[in-house]
Amino acid sequence: MNIIRCMLSAAVMFAFTAPVLGQDSWKLQPVAVQTRWAKNVSPANALKEYPRPQMERNNWVNLNGLWDYAITDNGAARPSRFDGRILVPYPIESALSGVKKALLPSQNLWYKRLFTRPALKTGEKVKLNFGAVDYEATVFVNGTQAGKHEGGYTAFSFDITALLKAGENEIVVKVFDPSGEGVGPHGKQVLKPESIYYTPSSGIWQTVWMETVPEVHVEELVMRPDIDKGILDVVVKGKGKPEVVVAGCSECGVLKQVQDDDRTTTITVKVPKARLWSPGNPFLYDITVKLGNDVVKSYFGMRKISVVKDAAGVDRIMLNNKPYYNLGTLDQGFWPEGLYTAPTDEALAFDIKAIKAMGFNTIRKHIKVEPARWYYHADKLGMLVWQDMVNPNQGLPQGAKAAFEAQSAETLSQLHNHPSIVCWVLFNEKWGQYDQQRLTEWIKSADPSRIVNGHSGELLYVNEVLRSPSPNAYVSADMTDVHSYPDPMMPIRIPGMAQVCGEFGGIGVFIPEHQWLTGSAWGYIQEKPAALMAKYNVMNQHLQLFEKEGLSGSVYTQPFDVEGEQNGLMTYDREVIKIPFAALRQIHAPLNPEAALPGWVEMTKGVVAKDADLTEPGILYSNMLPQYIMGKRDAAFLKKMAMMATQAGDKLGAELAGKAYIAGIKMPLSEEDINAVVQFSKSTKDAGFKLMHDNAAAFQKAMGDRKYTVAMMNMILKGEMEPLMNAADQVDWAAVEAAVKPYGLPGEEILLRAQTVGYFNKQDWKNYAPVAKAYLEKFGTNVSENEKTMFQKALDEHKKN
Repeated sequence: MNIIRCMLSAAVMFAFTAPVLGQDSWKLQPVAVQTRWAKNVSPANALKEYPRPQMERNNWVNLNGLWDYAITDNGAARPSRFDGRILVPYPIESALSGVKKALLPSQNLWYKRLFTRPALKTGEKVKLNFGAVDYEATVFVNGTQAGKHEGGYTAFSFDITALLKAGENEIVVKVFDPSGEGVGPHGKQVLKPESIYYTPSSGIWQTVWMETVPEVHVEELVMRPDIDKGILDVVVKGKGKPEVVVAGCSECGVLKQVQDDDRTTTITVKVPKARLWSPGNPFLYDITVKLGNDVVKSYFGMRKISVVKDAAGVDRIMLNNKPYYNLGTLDQGFWPEGLYTAPTDEALAFDIKAIKAMGFNTIRKHIKVEPARWYYHADKLGMLVWQDMVNPNQGLPQGAKAAFEAQSAETLSQLHNHPSIVCWVLFNEKWGQYDQQRLTEWIKSADPSRIVNGHSGELLYVNEVLRSPSPNAYVSADMTDVHSYPDPMMPIRIPGMAQVCGEFGGIGVFIPEHQWLTGSAWGYIQEKPAALMAKYNVMNQHLQLFEKEGLSGSVYTQPFDVEGEQNGLMTYDREVIKIPFAALRQIHAPLNPEAALPGWVEMTKGVVAKDADLTEPGILYSNMLPQYIMGKRDAAFLKKMAMMATQAGDKLGAELAGKAYIAGIKMPLSEEDINAVVQFSKSTKDAGFKLMHDNAAAFQKAMGDRKYTVAMMNMILKGEMEPLMNAADQVDWAAVEAAVKPYGLPGEEILLRAQTVGYFNKQDWKNYAPVAKAYLEKFGTNVSENEKTMFQKALDEHKKN
């Protein structure tokens, strides 16, 4: 029978409970926009669903809720006093954590909570499980280290039985998260030290739970379906003789059982006349595995993914031995109030439902590993997933390769059983690329059941200009892949490989009052709401032509706006759809015919969003100007006016609104004021620059030291340096230095950087040497590893010049 389980049902079967912590010390922190689910979050119900649906036990307790937290220098001992309460499992930088503070690479984050030891039968063990902690977690139980895990995206578990005592017990977790300054994979949180893509997510960001298991229990479960043979291989790790039962399948049964070693058994189950899993029919079989007194519930889907020649001899992606166009979108998994963590399980599922309601059949999960329940929803709802490995530190400092490979190995193991995952993506563009052939072949060997995209976007075109060409770009992969912005294009053809367009689109359309940042709306191109549908339709018509030439898949950037990127088909708060769902399904139907069928629509019932207002932005803006002329100056109006002026192309109006907003700010500055000042301030000539300069401490606290410094550097560059640098062929650096001197270290850093880059580009090695040496010595920690290597290499090669 199809798997329809109420995951909440396990909650009534706990063998032990945790104490209820006080709920009056938490509140949602201010956030620019928020989703409809944020209001449902409280310390009593923070992500209470069973977190690991493919190895579900009844005897468990959820440890999400309020914990004590503290931030210390990373060399400090455990704090004797804690700073306050934090709502687990929301990152400390998020509004839902109740804290909303930045964690610096020079700091540690500490968590603490109490729990009651369960009553244990002879031989029973207690396991403490973490869905994910970013980045390095050291766990203590009653003052003794239970274990340590490095890697911010994968689950880990410790047997804490021997550390428990009767009555009340204590868990403490120490977290170190250096983000872009560390060696580990960090995803879209950090591009390089001086440029943060999105707000980082530090600390515990997935569910924490405990479970009681018998001494003999299932340690690991691996399922390998084979639709051609009509069998399922079930690998059970754990000492003893396991039993396997497939629910609702009278013809399913054990064919053979092989003891691989003293802790591993492989059971082959026949699944005749199997109902095949696909996005149009996501049928899942329930399965129960018993080992001694341990009972684990799971599920599996019978499906096959491959690259095979079609009847015309064209290499195509095949699903269940038939050509299946992978019509995808690039989903990054960020939330305005939870950052890496969805506010509720309903919200987690909504994203997949909404993407399916748009008519897509594939999600490329972009350099993030989601909680297990996200993949459960993808399995249940019917969505193909291309899973990215989380990119290594792009500069590849010592230790980065080992950290990347360890995290990738954990990802392959952790996600193996999900039928929705059909493709592993090794590298994205050139973000930390190395040893591509070895690593591609390693993934194919570790998991021959899926296809591998060795390098998504190894060939990257922006406005038809090729960036970063590479020889042998798709070595050992199952597909060739091109990124092309904004319009899609065909990748190269290599025999034996499918052809895909791994990213395209990025059409920026911002919607008033649904923006994370009102002062910017990034996209590869900008369109007004009324023009988006036509532009998007043309792109998809080109995809139809490419499909006839052999294109097997495409990935549109992106389904939802993310912070400053407003190029989603839906707003960041998931409230407004920029092209109606029905229209999107119609546009997509030629490539995904199932999207037009009633069953597809039925699977997305309950997905609700407002259609975008297609009124010409200039008309909306012109209706605001009379109010401004008549003296309307409230903050909300001015912020909206600035945004509408930008959309209408009135730079003067945007500047007027920004200046008026800043002029009306009252001290002390709120976080909303600080964010608005940063958005409205682009130069030292802007009123916001003086406010930022004079109130440095407040802005540094809200933004973080480095982000504040970079903002100041950019304004100094635009306001003081560019007029002098662009005015003549030969830059008078003495004049530039005099102009930036009043601004202290930010002025000195941007001056040395500009001189280093300028002399490097002109290959003026005589003048380059002293400034580059000074820049690297004084500000080298702020320079990306790639640039540092490039600048130092030039220094070494031209020492005598």
